[in-house]
Amino acid sequence: MKTLLSRSVALPAKRMVPAALIAATLAFPTVAKETNLESLTKAAQQEGAVYSVGMPDSWANWKDTWADLKANYGLIHQDTDMSSAQEIAKFEAEKKNATADIGDVGFAFARVAVKKGVTQPYKPSTWDDIPDWAKDKDGHWALAYTGTIAFIANNNLVKDAPTSWQDLLEGDYKVTVGDVGVASQANNAVLAASFANGGDESNLKPAIDFFAKLAKQGRLSFTNPSIANLEKGEIEVAIMWDFNALNYRDKIDRERFTVNIPQDGSVISGYTTIINKYAKNPNAAKLAREYIFSDQGQINLAEGYARPIRTNVTLPQSIQDKLIANDQYSNVRPVTNFSAWEKSARRLPRQWQESVLIHQQ
Repeated sequence: MKTLLSRSVALPAKRMVPAALIAATLAFPTVAKETNLESLTKAAQQEGAVYSVGMPDSWANWKDTWADLKANYGLIHQDTDMSSAQEIAKFEAEKKNATADIGDVGFAFARVAVKKGVTQPYKPSTWDDIPDWAKDKDGHWALAYTGTIAFIANNNLVKDAPTSWQDLLEGDYKVTVGDVGVASQANNAVLAASFANGGDESNLKPAIDFFAKLAKQGRLSFTNPSIANLEKGEIEVAIMWDFNALNYRDKIDRERFTVNIPQDGSVISGYTTIINKYAKNPNAAKLAREYIFSDQGQINLAEGYARPIRTNVTLPQSIQDKLIANDQYSNVRPVTNFSAWEKSARRLPRQWQESVLIHQQ
């Protein structure tokens, strides 16, 4: 299971996209830089299958993408759900006995996979539409969708839904942040708080001080920020990825929860596909990546509340209506110093224990 978030969320079903539309979607003006798209498609169809890890039907609406690939290219699909670290370890351990072709890992794990030498590059034909910060220059990885740390508030328990970290500090409700030091979502919540309070990837002290204040007030909750706990009313305010919060909101009751991006600062991250260097079906994996970055592939992700990386894709109004307004994202920033963030993340469990949890009653 992904350490970043639970992938057990059931996402709404969507009508199958007609084959003609899929074909039109993939008919880009310029062919893929590394392989002629027509040749790639034929090679993928000869392989006939694509095996993924960490890309189950219930996460970010992958089910529609797998259904489209089967309907239009005949690719059989099977997924084994696991964490980002487990995916990379699997690629590394199996090597030429690979049982997986493609995986989906958190932003921070992309460079780890490349360093371990378990990936192969492929630049889809929409490569130029992907922001530079969100892709590897050689094509080993590229974020397909983003997540931004957000607040979800139970309107039945919280009078004024917070829109900033300062609001959180001044509130009278309990705040759930998750398993800091273990879960990437919780770690990124700490980084977001650091960004908002004058810190950065190398300096998490402003965030540690922030959460220590909450702990001293007795307002830091240990409750797991899961959909079940939200539904039971055991969470007043939780800090989590926007797409997770929006999905939980709509699965339970849209009117019962408010989701906001903290306006004094947050972190934007995301997930990237990695193609196994030793993949038995490398062309099918590349075609899957090609499709994921196509217009329809990006729309499929947005249907699952995952914000597409390509901003030039027009989303159906029904999807736009359930996402957070673009203007709420004006003060978010990506990780730019990965080496510093990796070091800070390694120190975080001890810092959290010594400077935050020590104040819990």
